[in-house]
Amino acid sequence: MKKAISAGIFIAGLLLLYFGYQEYQSISSEVEEFFTGSPSNRALWMLIGGAAASIAGLVGLLRN
Repeated sequence: MKKAISAGIFIAGLLLLYFGYQEYQSISSEVEEFFTGSPSNRALWMLIGGAAASIAGLVGLLRN
């Protein structure tokens, strides 16, 4: 059961990374980055959350 939850967290993290990257490359994020010097907060939080969830899921899968 714990492995299934860890696998779900890992997959959710990968999806967040994918959508965060898509948001990072979007026109609105590019325009915001042009004016403010940094990408949108939404893109950054999705990338950070995706990385954290992926690492947590992977650790849960690799633990005995």
